Amino acid sequence: MTTKIQKNIRDLSWSAIGATVGMAIALWFVSDRHSPFLLASLGGSTVFLFALTEAEAAQPRALLGGHLGGALVGILCFRIFGDAPWVYVAAVVLTMVFMVVTRTIHPPAGANPLFMVHHHAHFGALVNPVGFGVVTLFLVTILWSRLRPGGAYPVKWW
Repeated sequence: MTTKIQKNIRDLSWSAIGATVGMAIALWFVSDRHSPFLLASLGGSTVFLFALTEAEAAQPRALLGGHLGGALVGILCFRIFGDAPWVYVAAVVLTMVFMVVTRTIHPPAGANPLFMVHHHAHFGALVNPVGFGVVTLFLVTILWSRLRPGGAYPVKWW
């Protein structure tokens, strides 16, 4: 029993340290005190990547496709329809449909269209903060999983 508790504590410690490093580096790349973008969806992605590493939603296809697809849908919705309340709803629902159809379901990315509409995002937001933030977390997760005893991320590349 004690060995299992020790293993759980060790695993949780590795996850917590990795999540700290990953989130800190990602925020360093994307944050700007004067920018309207603090991509809060990266927090949810950090939980998937460092605590639910083997989940389908944590794999690269879902992580990258969900974030970039959701952000793109939000940008397009704002650019075409403006920022009326119904546009926020439409952007989230269209993002959900996009993720289901493309098999890129990553729940934290469901927040991205809200950020994009709210902040009247331009297509450059796909690069920064979304692209830089997600790719940074992705790369830190790969490296961290190689350091972690018994870790191997991703479980499935595509």
